[in-house]
Amino acid sequence: MPTGSVSDKKASIAFIGTRGVPASYSGFETFVEEAGSRLAQRGWTVTVYNRSTHVKYKADTYKGMKLVKLPTIPAKATDTIVHTFLSVIHLLFHKHDIVYICGVGNSILAWIPRIRGMKVVLNVDGADWQREKWGTFARWFLRTSERIATITPDVVIADARAVQEYYRRYYNFETVFIPYGTDFTTDTGTDVLEKFGLEPDKYVLFVGRMVPENNAHILIQAFRLLGKEAQDIKLVIVGDAPYAEDYKRHLREIAGEDPRIVFTGYQFGRAYRQLSHYATVFVLASGVGGTHPVLVEQMGFGNCVIASDTPANKEVLGDAGLIFRLKEAPGSLGDCLRKVIVDEGLREKLKRAARERAEKFYSWEAVVDEYEGLFSELIRTADERRTW
Repeated sequence: MPTGSVSDKKASIAFIGTRGVPASYSGFETFVEEAGSRLAQRGWTVTVYNRSTHVKYKADTYKGMKLVKLPTIPAKATDTIVHTFLSVIHLLFHKHDIVYICGVGNSILAWIPRIRGMKVVLNVDGADWQREKWGTFARWFLRTSERIATITPDVVIADARAVQEYYRRYYNFETVFIPYGTDFTTDTGTDVLEKFGLEPDKYVLFVGRMVPENNAHILIQAFRLLGKEAQDIKLVIVGDAPYAEDYKRHLREIAGEDPRIVFTGYQFGRAYRQLSHYATVFVLASGVGGTHPVLVEQMGFGNCVIASDTPANKEVLGDAGLIFRLKEAPGSLGDCLRKVIVDEGLREKLKRAARERAEKFYSWEAVVDEYEGLFSELIRTADERRTW
């Protein structure tokens, strides 16, 4: 599929399958906000389908994007699929040139916009069925959805080469690789740090949903293994999650009464950027998934990064950070933390390397260039078919 060249025709695109914008949850929402707003600036008509039960933003437009607000059934098993179903039914009466669907579990619905002549792009985001939050039926459904994804959309997006290889190996199916991006914007204020009792360059940072596969518990255990070299260092856990009360309670139990461990809940926008800007080191401990948006963002901020040894993490980070072995954690993670905390020269070297790698491979502008090329080619081929 050609990418990188944009035709003169810029038409309409609808994003569905996420909670919506303004982004206030996870990577897909941030992707839609960052990519959608840039496409709108470039002349595309962009519509985002919001879950009215989650996103309370009142206006009908945001950063040049039109918002369609539909309800859902807010439970773990129904939240996404019900809203996506309502979205595709709405699309039958409000046609767009391109429909971009987020999440492999929505693949079962991807054929519906196609019957109205819309081109459908599906971002599968790794092997979602491996996430520990899912029960037996949900795992079966998501695994089955992977196979359905090779049939129902026009194009499947893999945001990591590892995901692309996964679909090639298990399904003999070719996806289109387009990575996640970052915009390199930080915040140098200190008011957020003061709010949480933090000092610049005196804390380890974790950012992610509070779910078992993101392994915040392993990071807490590794942090508590550190000795006097970390006596002035705190651990900042940024994030939350619906439907995960047991796991969040477990995290607080293993953190105990340690005053050095700070739970901030969700932090977005400038608060997130400020917490990222002043971190000593950022840790990504997740064991599943494709490209983790937060990893690309932290590299863009120029942070020293430690990540788990998943194929996607190693692919994205390259030699611009440290990799720890999940099977040997928390010990292996503790060793990496100790290295960068005691060695300022190593930290600075890794910070520069991370920023340079992000600038070379993961700028949002370059990512949106790729999407513009893909979308324009899909529209062009559709127009050619209609002339026959």
